[in-house]
Amino acid sequence: MTRALYQASQAGVHIDLIVRDSCRLRPGIPGLSENVHVISIVGRFLEHSRIFYFRNGGNEEYFISSADLMKRNLESRVEVCTPVESPRLQALLREMIDIQLNDRHSCWQMQSDGSYVKLQAQPGEDTRSSFEHLIKNADVS
Repeated sequence: MTRALYQASQAGVHIDLIVRDSCRLRPGIPGLSENVHVISIVGRFLEHSRIFYFRNGGNEEYFISSADLMKRNLESRVEVCTPVESPRLQALLREMIDIQLNDRHSCWQMQSDGSYVKLQAQPGEDTRSSFEHLIKNADVS
């Protein structure tokens, strides 16, 4: 998977990864991964979403999975990944992705050396965590 993502970056594909744990891929390496952006969101919940989004030839495609892309899940387990075709559900997944990509409270950005730097909200940016946003969105009371 790491090799495939590096190849995609070299071909000009923009890649955003939201990881919970370790990540072998290193972003921002000239000639290898300058199109890769890796963030880690650490906060209230241990669980994380497994949403895959692709823009394939301009067409948006969404998938949800029971597993992330860790080696153990790709080689030693039976997992499932399924497309999400409902426009309403795709919009909800897009919202979840955007909330996480814009987190400036619990978000750490990976550097090309593998270290992480905590992202800070700029003036006018929302300072609530993605967890707070998702809890608020899920509250139906």
